[in-house]
Amino acid sequence: MDLGLTLGYLTGPVGPAARRALELTRAAEDAGFSSVWVAEAYGTDAVSVLGWLAGQTTRIGLGSAVLQVPARAAASTAMTAATLDGLSGGRFQLGLGVSGPQVAEGWYGQRFSRPLARTREYVAVVRQLLARRESRFSGQHLELPLPGGPGIPLKLMQPAPRADLPIHLAAVGPRNVELAGEIADGWLPSFLVPENAAESFDRLRAGFSRRTRPAEGFAVTANVPLVLTGATGAARAEAELPVRHLVALYVGGMGSREQNFYADLGRRLGFADAVDEVQDLFLAGRKDEAAQRVPEGFLEATALVGSPAHVRSRLQDYERAGVTTVALAPMGPDPVADLRAVSAPS
Repeated sequence: MDLGLTLGYLTGPVGPAARRALELTRAAEDAGFSSVWVAEAYGTDAVSVLGWLAGQTTRIGLGSAVLQVPARAAASTAMTAATLDGLSGGRFQLGLGVSGPQVAEGWYGQRFSRPLARTREYVAVVRQLLARRESRFSGQHLELPLPGGPGIPLKLMQPAPRADLPIHLAAVGPRNVELAGEIADGWLPSFLVPENAAESFDRLRAGFSRRTRPAEGFAVTANVPLVLTGATGAARAEAELPVRHLVALYVGGMGSREQNFYADLGRRLGFADAVDEVQDLFLAGRKDEAAQRVPEGFLEATALVGSPAHVRSRLQDYERAGVTTVALAPMGPDPVADLRAVSAPS
């Protein structure tokens, strides 16, 4: 199993945040991490940050986790993937995600209806264009060229990128995980619990049974918060606060009360009462209280918090579950030191 780095999306003023991201990425590259992953929401975009990192690194793989499907036409995503792969010397991996209805409709003005069917067509078009085949596609949601107008079928003007440029899908719900197993080259799970991952891997295998592409080499890249600490009691609770705020944001704020995929996942993991309380507090604007109500058991199950020895032992659980890369999100006061400590020989 490999170690990766996840940067999420940049927060705060872009210049200093980008320099911090580059420092972390170079530390991960020097420590032998296999990849670095960049996200976007409705602040900094992933493409600009990945281009910034591509020009200032040499070995580490670069991945989007994720490019939002409603943000770009499929053809734009194909151009972007080919360009980033060329700029990085073949180090890019394309991670895609549908986001959620609040972002899709409120930020991008794109309907969120039938996200799985849209994703299936979107991935098909991206693969087709990356293969430098003509832009001919007729689906329920995507059609190229548009009928009855001046559009003509076109091919990507760049040379064809490497044939094995991977496409990963971020998937939380069971049907979306199954779709990743069917059409993608990898799955990007959030809040994956190694001991409770069997059902999700069963869903992947159900998707494998319908694949038209070989399943060998299928990647599972789990995004996992990291805080190295030997503290106990109040000091440990203080160290955990950044992770608690992250969980509260996703469970409480990445969706509505009626539709939040992360809250649904938390309920499936057995934390229904706590999820309801966190969501109620967050949606009421009481975000600090929401973070405090994230149960310790949820953190123990979904994050890496503790000594380097504890974290290394816990990483073995991810490997046994079938994860191929753990992409660490360092959230302690010295993230560079934490990356080095985790990767150091035991």
